[in-house]
Amino acid sequence: QVQVVESGGGLVQAGGSLRLSCTASGRAFSPYAVGWFRPAPGNDRTSVAVINWNGDNIYYADSVKGRFTISRDNAKDTVYLQMDGLKPEDTAVYYCAVSIGIVGTPQYWGEYNYWGQGTQVTVSS
Repeated sequence: QVQVVESGGGLVQAGGSLRLSCTASGRAFSPYAVGWFRPAPGNDRTSVAVINWNGDNIYYADSVKGRFTISRDNAKDTVYLQMDGLKPEDTAVYYCAVSIGIVGTPQYWGEYNYWGQGTQVTVSS
C-alpha cells in the first residue's frame, strides 16, 4: 500500500505562484510514475503533469506548458509541482497519484493505483 498526501494549495492572485508537494508513505514510490491531476469540466480527472521514475521523461498538458514544472526527490519520496503564472482557470482541486507498473508518463487517470485526497488551489482575478 502507498499512502499519498498532497500539500501546498491555497489562495493566490492571478499571476502568482504556488508549490504543491506530494509525499508517499508505506512504500517508496521512487520506481513509479507520479502524476498531478485536476478535474476537467464535464470530464474525469485530467492529467496536468506527469513525471517518470527518474525524472527524465515528463509530460505537461498544453494548458500549463511553460508555467508549471514537475520535479521529484526520490530520496525524500516527494514530488513537487511548481505553479507559476497562475490563472483563474487553474482553480481546482489538485490530486497526486502514483502509477504502479506503467513505464513512462501515463496520462490517463485509470492507469493510476494510489491517490491522495487532493489540495485546493484557488486563483483570484
